[in-house]
Amino acid sequence: MNKSRYIRQTRLPQFGKERQEKLSKARVLVIGAGGLGIPVLQYLNAMGLGTLGIVENDKIELTNLQRQVIYSEKDHGKSKLEVIVSKLKAQNSETKIIPFDTFFSTENAEEIAAGFDIIIDCSDNFATRYLVNDVCVIQEKPLVYGALHGFEGQVSVFNYNDGPTYRCLFPKMPQPHELPDCNTNGVLGVLPGIIGTFQALETVKLITGIGEVLSGKLLIYDGLSQNIRHIKFKKDTKNSAISELQATYEQFCDTASINASEFEKIRASENIQIIDVRSPQEYSEFSLDNSVNIPLDKLERNIASVDKLKDIYLICQSGVRSGKAVEILKKHQFTKLKNVEGGINSIKKYGIVLK
Repeated sequence: MNKSRYIRQTRLPQFGKERQEKLSKARVLVIGAGGLGIPVLQYLNAMGLGTLGIVENDKIELTNLQRQVIYSEKDHGKSKLEVIVSKLKAQNSETKIIPFDTFFSTENAEEIAAGFDIIIDCSDNFATRYLVNDVCVIQEKPLVYGALHGFEGQVSVFNYNDGPTYRCLFPKMPQPHELPDCNTNGVLGVLPGIIGTFQALETVKLITGIGEVLSGKLLIYDGLSQNIRHIKFKKDTKNSAISELQATYEQFCDTASINASEFEKIRASENIQIIDVRSPQEYSEFSLDNSVNIPLDKLERNIASVDKLKDIYLICQSGVRSGKAVEILKKHQFTKLKNVEGGINSIKKYGIVLK
């Protein structure tokens, strides 16, 4: 370790060389290299963290560039993981970077997490958040949480020193109609940088022992008023009794869903209709070659375009909007409905060809 590199930190009386040494030996896993993950990775890498694991399987899209500021226009269509690993190595060659070119799932979660001390959740969906939480409880590891919505963000630390878990704050996964979706509702570009930086700071505090960790507290940041408030919450001991992962963590795990792997087997059938409920702009960038685009906010006005004689498969970017579309069509007496779990994000994992 080049000690002079970190002299601005080690000169701090409350930090010093001893805590810098702790940083250099720490092993941290970051789930997601998007809006939250980028500031987390950049700052921990710059500060001299020993080992960074990165779980990411998406490609860079133009809509990412407004908030995922490590990527540039020339990176459009490239693997996020490949680009960010290259740039992190250029930033600090001393950090050991372990890439995982995959989605975090029940099949690989425990194996991936096993090699790390702290897990940072920078995902953008509830299914992954509950999965990450349960892995951390099983392996007794702290979880640094961040989430975004519009002009607001949240940060907390779970499962630290026998403290509360994510399920103590959010006991049950929301129903489809309750799920926020940044693809529809949006997020201000600068906000992920603020919340991700807070996550990085909490991680440094966990590793080095300085300051007060946000355990048992939810930090809520309002970007429009620059207001920060804290909500305290208590541990429910039953949430620490998890000993194994659930069979599935998908948001829609009832009979009205299908995973991307199974969907690939039947999607060429003439007896089905695939409806993509994303915006026209999203659909024009990439879509399934035999799908029909009916945006979610126009679905009820275009019910006549939905073929009741066929099995209907609904898809969006992550499975959130298509889950809401299932509920809308149910109200109109459609019964042959399937939501494609994980949406386009999961489809990319299985190499399904998009036009």
